[in-house]
Amino acid sequence: MITRIARAALALALLTAGAVLAGCETAPATGRAFFTGGMSAEDEVALGAQEHEKIVPQFGGAYENPALNAYVRSVGELIAKTSESPELKFTFTVLDTPIVNAFALPGGYVYITRGLLALASDEAEMAGVLAHEIGHVTARHSAERYGQAMAANIAQIGLGILFGGIASDAAGAVGGIALTSFSREQEHEADLLGIRYLARAGYDPQAMASFLEHLLADSRLEAEMAGQPGKADDFNIMQTHPRTADRVEAAMREAGVKTVANPMHARDIYLNKIDGMLYGDNPDEGIVRGRTFLHAKLKFAFDVPANFQLANGRQAVVARGPQGAAIIFDRGKADGDVAMPAYLTQIWAKGAALRDVEATTVNGMAAATGQIRLDTKEGPRDVRLVAIRYDGQTIYRMLFVTRPEASAALAEDLRKTTYSFRKLNDGDIATIKPLRVRVHMVRSGETLQSLAARSPFESYALPRLQVLNGLRPDSKLQLGQKIKIVAE
Repeated sequence: MITRIARAALALALLTAGAVLAGCETAPATGRAFFTGGMSAEDEVALGAQEHEKIVPQFGGAYENPALNAYVRSVGELIAKTSESPELKFTFTVLDTPIVNAFALPGGYVYITRGLLALASDEAEMAGVLAHEIGHVTARHSAERYGQAMAANIAQIGLGILFGGIASDAAGAVGGIALTSFSREQEHEADLLGIRYLARAGYDPQAMASFLEHLLADSRLEAEMAGQPGKADDFNIMQTHPRTADRVEAAMREAGVKTVANPMHARDIYLNKIDGMLYGDNPDEGIVRGRTFLHAKLKFAFDVPANFQLANGRQAVVARGPQGAAIIFDRGKADGDVAMPAYLTQIWAKGAALRDVEATTVNGMAAATGQIRLDTKEGPRDVRLVAIRYDGQTIYRMLFVTRPEASAALAEDLRKTTYSFRKLNDGDIATIKPLRVRVHMVRSGETLQSLAARSPFESYALPRLQVLNGLRPDSKLQLGQKIKIVAE
């Protein structure tokens, strides 16, 4: 006799099988059938359009340079026309962020950052990045991920019926699709397709691998500058795109693409297009100049000690120093006329056992400070909190984190950082100029070392210049050679 549980299990199996059969499609780019969960190509376009409005502001907005945007769009459209879905309308957006990144949303929305454009050596390398992202779209990887999520939801719904539980909302699968990581298999498939499209468009397919080599050098340098030399993968897009140059070479062999007759690199055209492009932080978001952080829009600045490395983030400014020391700077709400010691103890660090809380002033602004020792997974840390009232609506905050054995030695330098916080006047703001990528033709007698010495960077000037141009430490410059430099 079939029990009630067995009948329910059978119904679940039939439900799942029916849904899979009804929701299977074949991607024209790959010829591979997969379960879409009922997500049609039209649904992908609608989802991409919906998420596009959310994604762009999260990455600094679109970079406002019509000529550069038109150039990137023209290259992207050329590649897209070589795909198995030439009728699909793609939207290419250059994002105004120094982060090196590229990604695609469902329905043909492809993004590339100005940070990545600065790192690429030529048009072929940029085209390789775009081709890979186009491959994700034409392979319908987003629909496949949605189908996998829906299959899991169908099973959960069945189990809910079986055991009387509450099933999760299947619609919840949609929200997480846009930016979740692709699998290694999907990345490999996008490489295969991207290589195919590059070759069809007349570009050198090797450019995809050469860019990944430049990316690895850049991520290693970023990790070293952040004081985390062993964590290069945390500083590049390989977190979401698990690829290496070797894997791309293997994909080229699998794709059967060896060479392209007279392949395009278009280096001179590319350098001309990015000449003058904003480099690093957008002044509207604050900029780093050596040991100083300046914010022209919010009209303040502060300095960090000489052996600290500053980095500007979306939520906070972070400076990392010796022996694991760190400075974290952010902004809080003024919360009315509350006294600054009360702000520390009752609002910012409410519930914490702060000690040595006292009121002070910083360049005429009311402030307060206090400290606490915390047990962290890395061990005990001394934390000093500083809150500074900038005006009636804004309080700026600094956290100084040190190991107990280093706290006394760093105390004076960190105190100087506190009292370096200052308001900027219009004259100060007029002197703040953004950094830009400049194309420089090498003159007689110039070397990498001499050009690095004239750069705006106080530290790592030479390796920054080498990585920016994909050069090795022993590379020699040639008279008349065009290279990228960073200048105001």
